[in-house]
Amino acid sequence: MKLKKWFGAAALLAVAAFGLAACASSSANKEESKKQDDGTVKVGVMSLSDTEQARWDKVQEILDKENSGIKLDFTQFTDYSQPNRALVDGDVDINAFQHYNFLENWNKENNADLVAVADTYIAPIRLYSGTEDGKNKYSSVKDIPDNGTIAVPNDATNESRALYLLESAGLIKLDVEGNELATVANIKENKKNLTISELDAAQTAASLTSVDAAVVNNTFVREAKLDYKNALFKEEANENSKQWYNLIAANKNWKESDKAAAIEKIIKAYHTDEVKKVIEESSDGMDQPVW
Repeated sequence: MKLKKWFGAAALLAVAAFGLAACASSSANKEESKKQDDGTVKVGVMSLSDTEQARWDKVQEILDKENSGIKLDFTQFTDYSQPNRALVDGDVDINAFQHYNFLENWNKENNADLVAVADTYIAPIRLYSGTEDGKNKYSSVKDIPDNGTIAVPNDATNESRALYLLESAGLIKLDVEGNELATVANIKENKKNLTISELDAAQTAASLTSVDAAVVNNTFVREAKLDYKNALFKEEANENSKQWYNLIAANKNWKESDKAAAIEKIIKAYHTDEVKKVIEESSDGMDQPVW
């Protein structure tokens, strides 16, 4: 009986020891897995274009040169509401696909508090000269005649942006500023007595044969075969256009997360002359760094 009891006790001790070893091994594996994951930062983006890919490739190259141990892991989305939802749910650590105006509206509509952690670039909209016989009528904003007509997009967001552009160009003055939406009713000064023709955004480029100038969204510039380098005026980076700055977003408490140091290094890498050069070259000058 004593021998059986001894074997029984020994067996229990062995099982207990094995259980402790298994737990220790599991804990070690979890710790090791955590260590391996610490260097990975998940970035939510819309489908990566060649230009965006070039910029992030340069950021990764800079991080690698610094031996940061940070690896960027991209998740691509097809719906504009998804990257922010993924950020709220913790599926990504940061995202980069939107401007301030979009972020502010998304937060309001979804009762969220995502924040901008870094400015990246603006894709300036431009004012183009009207055309005649396939050639530009004017080479300068000051050439636009009194009582001329300027076409602008008629949706609320793009019309506001276009009117702020005309104000920056010195053609009109508005009684609103900053993030406030502007409409033609907000024009308080119009010395040239210009007619503002409100058209569907897709039609402003087509109207160039019948107006003196038009604000054309970047979406339609290449489609209309316009040379953006010959635009009469380009949107300036200022307080009125800041709502259109693209940005990197994170959760409100990102500085308390275990990814805080890595995110700060990513921002530092992005805000370099090397990335600035890639932005300008990859977009052929259509995009403008704003940090």
